[in-house]
Amino acid sequence: MALIQAPNAVVMIRPWTFLANPETAVDNHFQDESNDTKNDVALHARLEVDALVELLQKHHITVHLFDDFGDKNTPDSVFPNNWFSTHSGGHIALYPMYSVSRRREKRSDIIDMLKAQYRVQDVVDFSGLEWDNLFLEGTGAMVLDNINRVAYSAKSHRASEVILERFCTLFMYEPMAFDTQDAHGDAIYHTNVMMCICSKMVLICSTMIKDTKRREAVLKRLVESGLTIVELTMFQVENFAANAIELTGNGMSYLLMSERAKGVLTAKQTLEIEKYSTLLSVAIPTIELAGGSVRCMVAGVHLSPREKVNG
Repeated sequence: MALIQAPNAVVMIRPWTFLANPETAVDNHFQDESNDTKNDVALHARLEVDALVELLQKHHITVHLFDDFGDKNTPDSVFPNNWFSTHSGGHIALYPMYSVSRRREKRSDIIDMLKAQYRVQDVVDFSGLEWDNLFLEGTGAMVLDNINRVAYSAKSHRASEVILERFCTLFMYEPMAFDTQDAHGDAIYHTNVMMCICSKMVLICSTMIKDTKRREAVLKRLVESGLTIVELTMFQVENFAANAIELTGNGMSYLLMSERAKGVLTAKQTLEIEKYSTLLSVAIPTIELAGGSVRCMVAGVHLSPREKVNG
């Protein structure tokens, strides 16, 4: 059951020209500036990616690692989960991206690798809707409950309800969209900074859902899905506590998050989480300057591997 929600393989990108993208800073209030030189920032980002890869491999989680040498001017490429997602049954989805620079992140070599190593039935490409100014930034814009088939989505210009409905129809999910606001009254730019769904629990800051009745409906749906609710504060969300992902390694469930995120959890929350998953954390302070954390860095592979043919 855990593998449905928690994959045992991921795709990651190692960036060589990383920086906080000025194009996305307008509505991503999690971004920050660094005092380091561009070269130092890029180097530190690569080292942080390598540390995460090493951590995952140590726990028997397969990592498909690709380099981005920056030839296409893609400062956010370290966050591949926004432009594609994979789904059981052999399906891949490609998504329309709000930022022009992020549209350049799409890579055919990653899709070709997935087709070669996993059973892929079809690739559904929504990215042409960029020309209609409609956007749905993958599993940033949607937090998917793959067991109960629910797609939770914070409304924003990065999460078109039109495409959400199309996605849910094609991939057989129930859409649950809602308006959000942070401590400053601003809408959340990506759902996965306020919510993380695992096989048996959900980390969520429900107070960020603006409408009280809608908030109650979302919480009710989560409880009906059999998920234990770990309620987060806005402060914890600002420190990426919800930007986590459950993965499976050697039959074990792991909840992966950054050191910064783990550091703001209370002892009670940590105990609740560890009833279901072992916490893994890694320090990624440079990458978090770009407004995303561990969840954004890994694109889960929910596909069945091809059988290896000898000879």
